[in-house]
Formats: sequence, structure tokens, C-alpha cells
Amino acid sequence: MLEPAGRVALVSGASRGIGRAVAERLAGAGYQISAGLRDPRHAPAGWHSCRYDAEAAGSAETWVAEAMARFGRIDVLVNAAGINPKAHFLDQDETALDALLTVNVKGPMRVIRAAWPHLVASGAGRIVNLASLSGKRVRNDNTGYAMTKAALVSLTQGLRREGWDHGIRATAFCPGFVDTDMTAHVTKQPRDLMSRPEDIAAVIETLVRLPNTASIAEVLLNCRHEDML
Repeated sequence: MLEPAGRVALVSGASRGIGRAVAERLAGAGYQISAGLRDPRHAPAGWHSCRYDAEAAGSAETWVAEAMARFGRIDVLVNAAGINPKAHFLDQDETALDALLTVNVKGPMRVIRAAWPHLVASGAGRIVNLASLSGKRVRNDNTGYAMTKAALVSLTQGLRREGWDHGIRATAFCPGFVDTDMTAHVTKQPRDLMSRPEDIAAVIETLVRLPNTASIAEVLLNCRHEDML
């Protein structure tokens, strides 16, 4: 297992939900944290924080540059920022779909692109992209969301191929219902039977600490039984 001492982890969406739980878990394990937040004032004391807005041009590059100026290295990147507006494929208005594509696909891609040379320099760079079981199967009419999460899974596969010889290992993390703000509207699954952000964070800590010889391409984590998932 990789020792966290001295390693730097960038976590987007760290103000709440899964991103917050991951940042807190990694900080507790000894990682130095740089949190990408729309409002850096929401970061706990002791974290490096930077304004990061996936919809804003240049935001990813600024965050990475500020993290490098502070720490001089980047070893781990966890892309946890995401949105979930409804975008049905028959909708004539593509505003929601465009926002989904920008935040859920282009956002992680831009941060990865900015951090790539530093992850290469690490020799043991780790990327975890928060996708979704919706990227593996479609069980509701929010086709736009599923499309973006499937694209994020594909992006992760591309990262694994291109980063392998540089020691970069990437994982698409695909949870089902998680008890966060994003699932506040869900009524078909009781909240006390949803997965917990802290449990996902514990798995992600394991992923980023695995050596180069133990790479996991995808994690499918569910709070209920589904055939083949």
C-alpha cells in the first residue's frame, strides 16, 4: 500500500456529500488536501482551498496552478463534483443537457488535463472519477444524466490506457443511491437504506493507496440488489 505521508490529493465538490467525505477521509489518513469549491469559504480550517467552478473557463487550470504553488506536487485527483438536472432525450430545450455535459464530463476532463503532467511526475498518480450506476445501466427517464456518467466511465478507461506506463491508475466509481443532497428528491428508496458518503470515502482511500500492481478499473457500489450489478 502507498503511504499517504507527503502525498497531495485534489478533491472537487468537497463542500458537501461524497466530495466532503472523501476529503475528510484522506485528510485524516495523512494526505495534504486541496479542495476545489465553488465557495472556498466552505472549506474546513487546515485545508488548501481554491474556487473551482466546472462551468467556468480556466477554473480547472487555476485550481491546479494554485495547488502546485502551495504543495509543489499532485499525486491524487478525485473528481466528485457533479449535477443531476433532468434531461430527457425528447426535450427540445437542451439547456439541462448542456449543463450536464459541461459539469459531469468536461469538468473532470479539464482538471485531469491540467493535473496530468504532475500526476505523471508523481510516478504513482491516482485518479478517481465519481460516475454512477446510471453510467452502467438506465433505470429512469433522465437519459441525459446517464449519458454523461457513461461518458465519464469511458473517459476513465482512456486515462487508464494513456497513463499506464507513467504509473497513473484511474478508477470509475459507480454508486447507486447515496444519502446526499443530490438524492433529496428520491422517494422510492428509504434514506436509511441508501449508501453513506463515509463508506464510499473509505473505499476511495483504499483505491488511491493501492500500488501500481493492483489497479481497479471500476467499482460498482449498490445499496440494493440488482441482477449483474
